[in-house]
Amino acid sequence: MTHVAVTPDPEVNPDEVAPAVETRADRVKRRLTSPWATIAAIVIAVVWTIPTFGLLLSSFRPADQISSSGWWTFFSDPQLTLANYRDVLFSGSDTSPQLGEYFVNSLMIAIPGTIFPLVLASLAAYAFAWVKFRGSGTLFVVVFALQIVPLQMALIPLLQLFVTFLQPFQNALHDTIPFISERQFLPVWIAHTIFALPLAIFLLHNFISAIPGEIVEAARVDGAGHGQIFFRIILPLAMPAIASFAIFQFLWVWNDLLVALVFSSGTPDTAPLMQRLAELSGSRGENWERLTAGAFVSLIVPLIVFFGLQRYFVRGLLAGSAKG
Repeated sequence: MTHVAVTPDPEVNPDEVAPAVETRADRVKRRLTSPWATIAAIVIAVVWTIPTFGLLLSSFRPADQISSSGWWTFFSDPQLTLANYRDVLFSGSDTSPQLGEYFVNSLMIAIPGTIFPLVLASLAAYAFAWVKFRGSGTLFVVVFALQIVPLQMALIPLLQLFVTFLQPFQNALHDTIPFISERQFLPVWIAHTIFALPLAIFLLHNFISAIPGEIVEAARVDGAGHGQIFFRIILPLAMPAIASFAIFQFLWVWNDLLVALVFSSGTPDTAPLMQRLAELSGSRGENWERLTAGAFVSLIVPLIVFFGLQRYFVRGLLAGSAKG
């Protein structure tokens, strides 16, 4: 019998191992985390914040100072007053109305205008992702393509539909739900829901379709129907995406002016805060210093929403971007 001597491989030096190939994602990550990228981000943040800081200083300056000099002169001649905030918050005249009621109107518009599209979009996204039906792919492409339609193109046709079909229905609600009928929030809710659905369906579909199929198949094997799968599995797993889009939608509806001008009656019963802010300066713009104070009053709710739930913004941007 022939014996073959096997020479053991020499010990591999870790320093001599070939380095791993750097991927494109690694290069992008390295560049974005470099010191120069950090410095550029800081510079952009400072430049972006300077106008806001000037607006904040102007909101505390007297009206004659605002109209005669720039906000940067505050450092050489500091003069502070709360008259602008007092006029905006506590004055009851037509030229400087109180904003408390319009705060309530904005909440009455923004909260349902966020909940309605989220409910419909989450159901539609689940159907597109996990319910196979004929033409689902084509229908999803059509829904996705609706995002490129400018909002302004749909205002007049949608207003005509509301006058033709929604007004009789709203009159019928007067006896059952007089609050909604009298304040006429329904057209604004429907408009915001329609305009938000394409993007909401697209984002939630990307996240829901990335959920491992083994989880859904295991639930089906156990006898769960679509309703049980959606409420017990999909909703808890998709909550980060739902919460992140809810923040985006709430901020968009809160800051909206165009839809409010077209579909609300413009009266104090339905006018949102942004619509009233546009009227604070008066018909000739002689009181525009009130806009500085009114702008920061309107920022209270968005700031609370952002700083309280800011971690969901990144999750919303990355929702559905990768499988697994």
